[in-house]
Amino acid sequence: MPTTRNLGLVALGAIALAALLTVIGHLEVNDDLNPWSLTVSDFAVSDRGGVIDVAMVALAVAAAVLVPALRRVRRSRTVGELPLAAAAGGLLLAAVVPTNEPGLPMDAAAYLHRYASVVTFVALPVGGWLLARRDALPGTAPWLRALALVSLALAGAMIWSAYPGDRLLIGLAERLLILAEVGLLAVVATALVRRGGRGSGSAGPAGRPGAPGITPARGA
Repeated sequence: MPTTRNLGLVALGAIALAALLTVIGHLEVNDDLNPWSLTVSDFAVSDRGGVIDVAMVALAVAAAVLVPALRRVRRSRTVGELPLAAAAGGLLLAAVVPTNEPGLPMDAAAYLHRYASVVTFVALPVGGWLLARRDALPGTAPWLRALALVSLALAGAMIWSAYPGDRLLIGLAERLLILAEVGLLAVVATALVRRGGRGSGSAGPAGRPGAPGITPARGA
């Protein structure tokens, strides 16, 4: 089974790949798409199956591998694992099911894409907050709380823009939200890499501290 450190490294690699592909995807789109007024999903549907869709899958992988990594660290299920798993599922579904083209009426697929995205945007800060509250990764609680609060505030701004705000700067709000939530994932992954690198000290050859073995009988 992969170690905690390896799982953390996989998550960091997936996050870096997603960031790179997202930048490439924005540079490759046509000039008619405005990143300030259109969402990342609008960019993705204009290049269906392109690099932005792959970036979403990479982020889903990053969130998914953190679930077993956290379980290895805690040796039991933690409340924060469920939101991370939900976020991974939401990201994967949003990548597979596209939204509608900008300016067209929403169909069933577009609504499914929207709600999958909402699950992801809400689940990640909730998961970060729960991990901080349980002190699952010592030393990360202040970062996780701050990023969770920023994410929730930006999610609120995005909701306002999507409805009463007539989509004012919705693209900017969403990209800042994604940046905060990707930062949250990176904090968790980095903490797992560091913790895995220290080792648990719970296994080793017989006779070493913390290792299973046979204690010689006195007088033998």
